Amino acid sequence: MKNLSRFLVLLLLASTAVAQGISGRWDGTAKVSETLTVPVHLDLSGSANHVEGAFLNGPQRSVSTEGSISGDSVTLKFAQFDVIFQAALQDGILKGTYSKNGGFSYPLELKPHTLPQPDALAPTIQGVWIIPTESPKGEHAFRLIVNQYASNAYATILRVDGDTGVLAGNFKDGKYTLSHFGDLRASILEITPASDGSLDLTLYGGHSRAGSDGQPTKLKAYRPADAKAKNIPDPDDFSTHTSVKDPSQPFPFSFPDVNGKLVSNTDALFKNKVVLVNVTGSWCPNCHDEAPYLAELYRKYHARGVEIVALDFEDPAQIQTLTRLHSFIKKYGIEYTYLVAGEQKDVHDKLPQAVNLNAWPTTFFIGKDGLVHAVETGFTSLASGPFDHDVKAKYVANIEKLLAENAHASGN
Repeated sequence: MKNLSRFLVLLLLASTAVAQGISGRWDGTAKVSETLTVPVHLDLSGSANHVEGAFLNGPQRSVSTEGSISGDSVTLKFAQFDVIFQAALQDGILKGTYSKNGGFSYPLELKPHTLPQPDALAPTIQGVWIIPTESPKGEHAFRLIVNQYASNAYATILRVDGDTGVLAGNFKDGKYTLSHFGDLRASILEITPASDGSLDLTLYGGHSRAGSDGQPTKLKAYRPADAKAKNIPDPDDFSTHTSVKDPSQPFPFSFPDVNGKLVSNTDALFKNKVVLVNVTGSWCPNCHDEAPYLAELYRKYHARGVEIVALDFEDPAQIQTLTRLHSFIKKYGIEYTYLVAGEQKDVHDKLPQAVNLNAWPTTFFIGKDGLVHAVETGFTSLASGPFDHDVKAKYVANIEKLLAENAHASGN
């Protein structure tokens, strides 16, 4: 018995030593395609039985839902994305893959963290810039939002459906090279200051629609005053991009919840309530940005007569299992109603009242009268700075306005 106890202690010490051996910050690369290799920054912590990992992009962290160590190998699961990271320590290097079930599998190589050596003198690009473009969603301009600290910077491109997440990096050899890796995104943005005060942008991967195997997207960015002088249109308004066909008619929906129970807009649950109808999908990065905020709003306003119902549109494989969706709900502490509405391609047939519904997520604000009073398209992350604050404030303003109108209509 004494020998067995001794063996167990030694085994525990050995696994703890392995955990300590991989704890800390790791830097390296992921080979996303034959033409695109993206920087990776990973933070590992915990013990052998509970390892936590987070992919770092500036101040943004994509945190694992569970992790473990076996011998010299580490496994991290990001169930909310249906993604798994598996790697083994070989001669001081973590080698492995970052893989989505039924999707991508990126080879990774990571070494212990060392401080980067950016160029000492970097031009100032801090602030908001306007990017003229013609997007598939009918937009004529995006925003580039940059936060700069000496030679380091993090930025995001803000579109009508949300932003690209944090792209972080530094200035070297005449340009800023910023990147994002983790969650469901892998991208690089090169920013080269031009002599006329504009910025030349080259985007690899990310939202470019060229995809990681395609050609990079070339863009220009201008200070707002210069954009106005060039008659570049403003970026789309999140509050007007999507609307409804007939504002005098209800917004109908009738879909099963995650347990198979049919839920409809005419149910007693929604009668005389302010209702947020959220068109979403667990495959959508910007929906991951929005879900924690909706969960927060539900906890704050539910007792005052607010309901939130998510209409979830998924890829075909997920419709059959809902494994990622269940993890999504658990990860973000969602307590509001979640309905499985169909596949992404079905959205227009399933929601005929919606006009120009082409951005994920989109949220419809419905009053006590059952009618749509406001629509907010897309959602931001912390990378969007003041715009993220403004979007959240708009949600609160819409809810408070509808609650006040309801109270007035009820004579309260």
